[in-house]
Amino acid sequence: MLHLSKIKAITLDLDDTLWPVEPTIVRAEQALADWLAHHAPATARLLSDAPFRSQLRKTVLQAHPEVAHDFSALRLAYLHRALEQAGEDTALAQPAFGVFFEERQRVSLFPDALAALAALAARYPVVAVSNGNADVTKVGLGAYFVGSVSAQSSGVAKPHVDIFHAAARSVQCEPGEVLHVGDDAHLDVLGALNAGMQAAWINRDAKVWSHAQAPQVTAADMAGLCVALGIEPGV
Repeated sequence: MLHLSKIKAITLDLDDTLWPVEPTIVRAEQALADWLAHHAPATARLLSDAPFRSQLRKTVLQAHPEVAHDFSALRLAYLHRALEQAGEDTALAQPAFGVFFEERQRVSLFPDALAALAALAARYPVVAVSNGNADVTKVGLGAYFVGSVSAQSSGVAKPHVDIFHAAARSVQCEPGEVLHVGDDAHLDVLGALNAGMQAAWINRDAKVWSHAQAPQVTAADMAGLCVALGIEPGV
């Protein structure tokens, strides 16, 4: 059961909650491939091979377990290793990452997302909580958030309770005063519940809940979440 009276703030996942992440990453990967083809063609040829890319990711993860939670650091290390193996200038890793990162910030919101986000932000302080490296300011949504906590900034990734607690502290709230909203049953819902928060599951694909702990709210989209909270989307 949702306890509306306890909610003083909302923490909000980004990827696949406000926008579909796959097309964003596909575009960013293509922008990176195009840049490498011009500036580091041998590396581009190596990375055009799917088995090589897969093995390289595994190698980088094994070599850098200390940044397994940090997608940006992993991507940079991945590019550095690829350039090294291709015999090209490893100093190109940083500008190559910049190309990927800039394109990664170009997102296409779900149709329900913007009006619902505006309605939530008018009622509660909203904090972004993400394992990814999207930047709410760069994607054009900074006005709706009072802060952002990422796996990179907190040192741990969802579902670790510390990232949720860091988000609650950022708005001077106890975990029990926060509603976390996200699409991932394990990373978002169970992570938030284990951290002592209430949780809302954005279930766009009508999946069946299969865990012992259950979210206080399940909604088909962000507009449905607003309805559950007694907020009219877009107001």
